[in-house]
Amino acid sequence: MQKETAGADAGATVIMKCPFCGHLEDRVVDSREAKIGDTIRRRRECTRCNRRFTTYERIDEIPYMVIKKDGRREKFDRQKVLTGLLKACERRPIPVSKLEEIVNEAEAYVAESTARERPTSAVGELVMNRLKRLDKVAYVRFASVYLDFKDVREFMDELKDLLKARGK
Repeated sequence: MQKETAGADAGATVIMKCPFCGHLEDRVVDSREAKIGDTIRRRRECTRCNRRFTTYERIDEIPYMVIKKDGRREKFDRQKVLTGLLKACERRPIPVSKLEEIVNEAEAYVAESTARERPTSAVGELVMNRLKRLDKVAYVRFASVYLDFKDVREFMDELKDLLKARGK
């Protein structure tokens, strides 16, 4: 990809192969910022076959990470959090937009970390607390999977705590 860079490296180029003929030289016909503003869209024309193609230039971001219980690190996955929430809220009167808000909050929480990572336990606690305020049944469903109750007694203890808090 021929990439025009600003600043000290202005004029520096990186090779972009034509997707049609494989030639390594092209010229930029048009350059503009994409709708979101974090990407530059460039229309290019191959100097050999004269066909045009589009490339996108964006900032290479470091992914947000979560630290699993066993110490493994993996990329934060919005869809995974949303899938868990959808399962917990199955047949409950909760709009998906509310679940999206919880996922957005969880993602923002991970992104706010200076190390760009958080333990899954902290992310799970945040999600559970939001769900607890939204719908008690969905909270219990989510908690039963997330907290990985070992037996019925642990599950009942959680329910009793929930009922005590409701009575206050």
